[in-house]
Amino acid sequence: MNLILMGLPGAGKGTQAEKIVEMYHIPHISTGDMFRQAIQEKTELGLKAKSYMDKGELVPDEVTVGIVRERLSKDDCKNGFLLDGFPRTIPQAEALEQILTDLNKQIDSCIHIDVDQEVLMERLTGRRICKSCGATYHLVFNPPKQSGVCDKCGGELYQRADDNAETVQNRLEVNRKQIQPLLDFYAQKGRLQTVNGKQDIDQVFSDIEKILSNIQK
Repeated sequence: MNLILMGLPGAGKGTQAEKIVEMYHIPHISTGDMFRQAIQEKTELGLKAKSYMDKGELVPDEVTVGIVRERLSKDDCKNGFLLDGFPRTIPQAEALEQILTDLNKQIDSCIHIDVDQEVLMERLTGRRICKSCGATYHLVFNPPKQSGVCDKCGGELYQRADDNAETVQNRLEVNRKQIQPLLDFYAQKGRLQTVNGKQDIDQVFSDIEKILSNIQK
């Protein structure tokens, strides 16, 4: 089965991707991994992508799409794949449709893990890191025994600038604007399935399993 996984930062995409890959034995294909692999293999497109990345520039769509085409043509994708981080725009989604048509495939489902903004804020702003040993805590899910103090070394805990409320809110807003047209695109094609990501991890996966079992019938 050919899947796309979508969700805002903090929605739990990474955790669910691992579970899907483990149960259904399909490759988890993220944009970063694809670029790294193409660069490592020194493919023509990989080297092109590297030249942009080395300059701190965005990799153009034609290069990204070419790398996606190469990756989806590999043998391990014969029985399906899980795309994560691609497509990011409508032109990329349209390019993906063309790639899959050429490969005689189609997207079976775009699974959207949906979580309210305030829950995402709680998840993303709650992280604290020890200044001394780097241990990571979460104020809600994995709090230290003593507020502000590392359990392991007694060091001071701090919040990274990336995790403060204003930065997180901006990041969520940018991602929300980016993801909505894609959700609409796959909804119009009848391929969008939304899962409640506020539930515990196993329940979210159980809901995903129900969707995938209908695809496999």
